[in-house]
Amino acid sequence: MEKVRLGVIGLGGMGQEHIKSIKDIPEAQLSAVSDLDAEVTKKTAEEHNVPGFTNYEELLESKLVDAVLVATPHYFHPEIGIAAMKKGIHCLSEKPIAVSVSAADKFVQEAQKSGVVFAVMHQERALPQMRLARKIIESGRLGQIRRTCMIEPHYRSQAYYDSATWRATWKGEGGGVLINQAPHGIDLFLLLGGMPSRVTAKVRTRLHNIEVEDEATALLEYPSGAWGYYYTTTNEAPYPALFMEFFGDNGKMVYQNDSLKLYSLKVSIPEFTFSTKEMWASPEAIEEKLELPQCEVEHKEIIRNFSHSILFGEELIAPGEEGLWSVEFINALILSGKKDKSVDIPIDREEYEELLSGLKQTSREKKVGKIKRVTDPRHRK
Repeated sequence: MEKVRLGVIGLGGMGQEHIKSIKDIPEAQLSAVSDLDAEVTKKTAEEHNVPGFTNYEELLESKLVDAVLVATPHYFHPEIGIAAMKKGIHCLSEKPIAVSVSAADKFVQEAQKSGVVFAVMHQERALPQMRLARKIIESGRLGQIRRTCMIEPHYRSQAYYDSATWRATWKGEGGGVLINQAPHGIDLFLLLGGMPSRVTAKVRTRLHNIEVEDEATALLEYPSGAWGYYYTTTNEAPYPALFMEFFGDNGKMVYQNDSLKLYSLKVSIPEFTFSTKEMWASPEAIEEKLELPQCEVEHKEIIRNFSHSILFGEELIAPGEEGLWSVEFINALILSGKKDKSVDIPIDREEYEELLSGLKQTSREKKVGKIKRVTDPRHRK
């Protein structure tokens, strides 16, 4: 195999952007497309001179693809991905890999069983700041992590929510800001800070005319005894405004709006606390000079890396198995917020499925004017 023949399933805004990315990757070749909308499928297929299918199962049966990129609404990611894996077809799933952690479990299990390459479109892992931040954490330079913090607004207008029938509904999307806008940031937060063992969350619809949450906050407890704080919303501007902070015995790492900073202590907190004889003394901190690696970034890099993993065994930047992390975290916050109680991680799968089923039953039919399939121009990379 010289090139990976890729089929794109789901031709909305994000699917269309992925097609453009595939065209720029020498090791990948667009070989088929699929969408439920016959008009969109026909137009896209003709534009790119590839076969088009309105039924994704026909695409999987066509023998035209070695791998698929799944860019449908969230609920269909595991269904389509698992069907592909059962046929030995590699899978790159848009985030999140599933709406519920039970579905994510099945997705991951099928990938392990089939032995195909499974990746998730967590493209922000490819950012040079994130690659360096990960190295800093893994090197142990911060020492034992004592506190984490993440604040990430994602402003959205009512027009955004009114652009499609599935948006911001329990039945169509399975959640609000947590399941749609927040997974990328959550993935980075968990990648660097680890998974908490217990969350105490609040979720609410504060501003928009939607049935799912547009605001979420949580206090976090970690197995090590560390504490953390998390907040996200679609009610704040400017956007983007991501803030992450990780404090350890030996220093602090801060990421804010594409800027990564590292502060090292000359003497660790535990050592200084009990060795100093000075009443008002505190450890001296030094801001270290950081050099970001030169690397490819964003969606193209994930697709290139996925293709290279299939062709050459390259290590995945965003393994699909790790896509389960953000789903677990999101489910934990929704479960905690909806039931007004602290929730342990891993969460009770049956309890969450019962909650989600109830929320879907109360989900209202949503009518919109004109459906708009346009991706965020800030994400076209």
